[in-house]
Amino acid sequence: MYLITVEGGDGSGKGLAARIVAEVIEKEFTFTSVEITGEPRRDHPLGRLAIDSVRKKIITPEGEAGLFAADRLDHSHGWILPRLREGRAVVSERNVHSSLVYQGIVGKLGIDRVAHINSAALIPDLCIWVDCDPEVALERIESETLRNLSNKKEYFETSKLQEEIREGYRTLLSGEIEMPTPFDMGALIGPILNESTEVRFRQQLSSAVKNFLHSKPNPINVDTQSVEMFRLNELISAMNGQTKLKDLGLKPLRNHINWLDSKKPWQVLQNAQNEHTQLLLRTPESEKHLIPKNILNHSISSICGTLSLMDTAADISELRKSMGPVRNVSASHTRKIIKFLHDHSSWISKNKTLLVRESTKSYLKDDYRSFGKLLLAIWPLRRDIKNWQRQNPKTHLRHCLPQILKSGQKPNAFDSITSRLKILGIGNENNKPVLNGNDVAKWWQGN
Repeated sequence: MYLITVEGGDGSGKGLAARIVAEVIEKEFTFTSVEITGEPRRDHPLGRLAIDSVRKKIITPEGEAGLFAADRLDHSHGWILPRLREGRAVVSERNVHSSLVYQGIVGKLGIDRVAHINSAALIPDLCIWVDCDPEVALERIESETLRNLSNKKEYFETSKLQEEIREGYRTLLSGEIEMPTPFDMGALIGPILNESTEVRFRQQLSSAVKNFLHSKPNPINVDTQSVEMFRLNELISAMNGQTKLKDLGLKPLRNHINWLDSKKPWQVLQNAQNEHTQLLLRTPESEKHLIPKNILNHSISSICGTLSLMDTAADISELRKSMGPVRNVSASHTRKIIKFLHDHSSWISKNKTLLVRESTKSYLKDDYRSFGKLLLAIWPLRRDIKNWQRQNPKTHLRHCLPQILKSGQKPNAFDSITSRLKILGIGNENNKPVLNGNDVAKWWQGN
């Protein structure tokens, strides 16, 4: 879902930084997977052409920039973008900012010209700028391991060039000159110095990437709705695989067609809200901070919604993996919410295990499966429903979605709900298909 790039001069530690960033994302967040890549691609013909053009100095600076851009364009749309659409995170050692510095500034071609040549490439959601003293960088380049792996010594051999490269990065990434369009859309963090210990370097990188991802920025290159549709389809496919166990003589674990249990959507939400209100009244003041005040909160919606599509009990790791990047909730917060709902409500049960080392697994009880699935269906309007209820405390909840639709302010959200219901099902096999926003409003009221 996010393209995160690591930039800096040769020998600054970009490869190490990329690995550290990938490790942090893998451990802390719920992307489908984390992929590490780099540019130019040494294992691809286009990347080799770009590298050879620098080494042999056989073409003009503009031709050189064009070869790097051709490799980047193919890499962007043929390899990176399909992975972003599947909810993966991609960490790239070098990307477009390298061309802006190497060909645009150091090569005197101009950053606007280089940006134009690369304008069809993907835009990094986050660029992490790694920096170090050129003398330290040259020592790394001269070292046997680095030189044998990259062969950089052939064309990046002088300290003067390293100083120009470092100054180029400083000029571009410090904001001294304006970042060219469209690459001014992404976030930038740095410089992160790599001149002391690896422990310190790791701490700074970890903090930077966590702060960025915890802010939940909208991805630049893909639509979160598309990513979420992919993840929901994946969950539904896994669920259907479990249901097919009936072919082996086993009873399906749950009925996923009539998931509304003959209730109207607004009734399901209202019943859950009433239960949650009573739960909060019974909760000691010392524990109230552990649970969100509203069930339409991101964490409860994600946890209960995701569990509603899991036919088997799941531990925290399995649950978070199924959330995907859009519904991500931190491991510690997921653990707190699960524990509270298990201990104080009748929503969640846990499977106890005889094996001490095996994680306890949780599942959403059948009586609340309709509530969980409804949360996934109305996910795009959760905040709007909360705001509507606050502004219309005396108006019946069944009028909520029709009035939001009538306002005309959320057409994309209703389109998203329509798409979700095509995947999740409308909850009652006797209901009419939901094809547009008007149908969503009627579905909500149970018409």
